[in-house]
Amino acid sequence: MIKFDGTLTAIAAPLLRDNVDTDAIIPSREMVSADPEVLAGGLFSGWRYREAGGREPDPAFILNQPIYRNAKILLGGQNFGCGSSREHAAWALVGYGFRVVIASSFAPIFFNNCVRNGIVPVQLSGEAIAELASKLAADPPGARLTVDLEAQRIVAPDGTGLAFPIDGYARQMLLAGLDEIDLTLEGKARIEAFLERDRERRPWIYET
Repeated sequence: MIKFDGTLTAIAAPLLRDNVDTDAIIPSREMVSADPEVLAGGLFSGWRYREAGGREPDPAFILNQPIYRNAKILLGGQNFGCGSSREHAAWALVGYGFRVVIASSFAPIFFNNCVRNGIVPVQLSGEAIAELASKLAADPPGARLTVDLEAQRIVAPDGTGLAFPIDGYARQMLLAGLDEIDLTLEGKARIEAFLERDRERRPWIYET
């Protein structure tokens, strides 16, 4: 799992569409590998390229505009990541370089896939996202946001801040770069000590 190093200041690309499903993020025809760097070429391919299966960029698509080509933060709308449960959607985003997705709501499976692949899923109201997008547009060529996962705060180009909620366990996984099993194993000594005490108190349970 990829560790999120607490704070990220990066270019943010506004893709303010609702119901962006996993087939839009990575169409099935592009799922030719489990390697994120390979999948990155197919990220948003139905919108990013002029023809299905082709690689001629559509200049109208946000990620093909020069200012946003190195974006690491993506602004979305409602129900981001809906559709199938394919983990390739998160892999493709990681392979492209995205580390944060900000949306007004997420499909639950996609949310979990983001966390398990080192992407911070930030939930804000639609109004707050629209305001961030407006501030980014007013600040070319920077278009940068700061996402502070430790403080659970986003800082806009004008210096204003927004707090965001995130599940404590998901936050811990992202900051530590550890999945559920790894986090559990961090408590191995405590688990073993508990079992030893319990074994002394109730030995009959452990008899084979």
